[in-house]
This record gives sequence, C-alpha cells and structure tokens, in this order.
Amino acid sequence: MSTIIKVENLSKQYRLGTVGTGTLSHDVNRLWHKIRGKEDPFITVGEENDRTSKGGSDYVWALKDINFDVAQGDVLGIIGRNGAGKSTLLKILSRTTTPTTGHVKIKGRIASLLEVGTGFHPELSGRENIFLNGAILGMTRHEIKRKFDNIVDFAGVERYIDTPVKRYSSGMYVRLAFAVAAHLEPEILIVDEVLAVGDVEFQKKALGKMQDVSNNQGRTVLFVSHNLQALKKICDKGIILENGKLVHSGTIEDSIDIYNRGKKENRVDKISFKSTDARLQVETILVNGSTNNHIKLESDALLHISIIGTAQEDLPIEMQANLFDDEEYPLAFYSPGHVSGVTKKITKGEFQLDYTINLPQNMNSGIFHLKIGLADPGHHFYGETNNQIVIAFDGITIKSGLVFNAKKNGWLLIN
Repeated sequence: MSTIIKVENLSKQYRLGTVGTGTLSHDVNRLWHKIRGKEDPFITVGEENDRTSKGGSDYVWALKDINFDVAQGDVLGIIGRNGAGKSTLLKILSRTTTPTTGHVKIKGRIASLLEVGTGFHPELSGRENIFLNGAILGMTRHEIKRKFDNIVDFAGVERYIDTPVKRYSSGMYVRLAFAVAAHLEPEILIVDEVLAVGDVEFQKKALGKMQDVSNNQGRTVLFVSHNLQALKKICDKGIILENGKLVHSGTIEDSIDIYNRGKKENRVDKISFKSTDARLQVETILVNGSTNNHIKLESDALLHISIIGTAQEDLPIEMQANLFDDEEYPLAFYSPGHVSGVTKKITKGEFQLDYTINLPQNMNSGIFHLKIGLADPGHHFYGETNNQIVIAFDGITIKSGLVFNAKKNGWLLIN
C-alpha cells in the first residue's frame, strides 16, 4: 500500500523549566537565524532525554533523528517507557506542536485523541461539545448531525448529554472524546494512552472500533499504550522509542519481544535493602527461598518472604508493600498494620521476619513488580528494597483470602 505518513530526520528540543529558549535574547537570536535561512544556533547543544539522570545541560532532545514510514491501513503500536518521546511524537504528527528539525509528510485527514477532554469546553453540555469538538476536528455541521446518534450511543452517555461536561467524570470525558474522534472517519486515527481512563467495557469497545477502522475501512491507526497485550491484539507493526531515539522498527511481535528483553537486561538480580534508620540493618531478603529478584509463578500465587537482619534495640515492626505493573504504574499499596495481630516485635540482636503475600486474583498474566518496606506502627520508616522484585506469572487463581481492592483489580494480601 502507499505511504500515508513519512517522518524524516525528526527532532524536537525543549529547554527545561522554560517557554521558548528561556530568554528574549535567545529567542531573537533564533528568529534572526531563521529569517536569514541559517541553522538554528541551539540545535548544536542539548542532551538526550534520559529522565533518570540529572545531566549537564538545560536543553534536552525529546526526539532525535526519527525516521519511519507508515503505509495506508497499518496499525502502528508505539512502545517506550515514560519520557521516551511517544506523546511528543504524536503531538507533532497531530500538528499541535512543531518539530525543531526534520519533516513530516502526511496524506489525509487526522483525528487525534491525545489528552482527556482536549477541545471540550467545560461549561458546554455534551451535545454542544460534540458539535464544537467535531468542528475542531474538521467535520461539517451536516456530518455531525448525521452521526450524532451513533456518537452518543457509542459513548454511552445519553442520560448526561445535556449536562455540562465539567460535571463528567474523566471516564465519561474520554468516552465522548473518543466517540467523536472515531466517527470522524479520518484517514489517520491517533490515540494516546487516554483510553486507560475508561473502564474495561469501554476499553474493549474502543479497541474493537480501532480494529474495525483499520481492518474494514482500510484506515491508518497510531496507538500508544503501556498495555502490551492490547498493542499485540490490534497492531501489526511497532516501533520502540528510547530516550527520544527510535531503536527498533518491525512487526509488533518482534517489537514487544525486544522491548521486554531490553528491560530484563537492565534489572538487578539480587534483592538488596537500603536502611534509613541505624537501629535496624537488613542483610538478606529471601523470596520463595531465593535472593534473586526475579520470581516466576505458574500455579501457586503465594510469595513467602523472609527478612533477615540485626536490630540495635527492641523495635515494633511492620512490612509494607507496593505492587506495580511493568511500566511502574501503581496497582496497590497495603500495610499489614491495618490487620489486627500483624505487627511484630523484634528484639535486640539478630532477627528473622517471615511473611506470606497472596498475589492478585483477577489480573492478566504478565510481569509485575513488588517493592517492600519496613516501618513501625507510627509510620516511622526503617528502609526499603533498593530494587523491585520482579514477578512473572501466568494463569494464577486465588481461591480465597482477605483482599485490598485497587485500580485494575490489583489486589494484595499480607498475612
């Protein structure tokens, strides 16, 4: 098929903490070079956008020398960690921001859903915002009227259609915004992570709509999500961004495999603990009998944790735990201090604390992370693990147990 998007040597530079270059003299200097047809004097400075390091320059490259093509009918998944440049790329493709260098060539009409409620006026009703947002996206009034009932039915907000959207939840916002964008019938549909705001039912509905737009209507979709299973389900191609650079382009299966493999290579093998209170030192943490921080569970969802160390005096102690998905999105936090009888007392000298963590019940198979901390009942912190415990599991079922409910059905129990 013909190429519908062509990205050539695309780069985007920002100066941290400021608008423009940060000073009037720098902005005038940049404009003067542009008028004279000279190279921007600031493109020779700056560092790659590594959010984990401080760096020595105020200028960073959110994107640097990006090149790729998208054919008509492709469903392209854009993969990368937070800060990799995914949203910046989509904003440039949607023409909401301009590149510092390079070019983007696009054929056809674009509909973008980048942020919840973009193009909506909070004081206007859902009905009025459909016409407003549709006009912003390039739809005629006649076209909006013709599709109005389908948009409202897809969004599932008919009861609130004449209510000001400032009273909508974030989920209702994204339902209506996606419904308008999806019914624009664009040649290119661009969707950022905003679908994560919707409930499971709507996410399935939205994914189905994107599949229909691509498979049955031959339109092009660019999709950013941290849900790798969703990407694998609807995308046929993928690209990986890392610190603003394109590091891989290929099939979605290969892209996901390379992305997962790269993350595993950066992980520390041994569980370590950083004490923040001199009265308590932890020498060893065992998970299911091992000090390795990568745990594989196939049928048993129990983690048996032993914490071995030395106390300088008698101390009351509790273990706290945070559960994250593979993109460091928090799923659940639980402190055993909320359960009667779980607070333990360690005496001066060597100690060993034994806990059992009953992992989530209704979660998809995949990679998850657990971070452990120790504190007293008054929330004075003794320390926490330096690195997160990686839990790979598939097909786990919890039969019973007390649970703590959180987003994405993330449940955690500590006995």
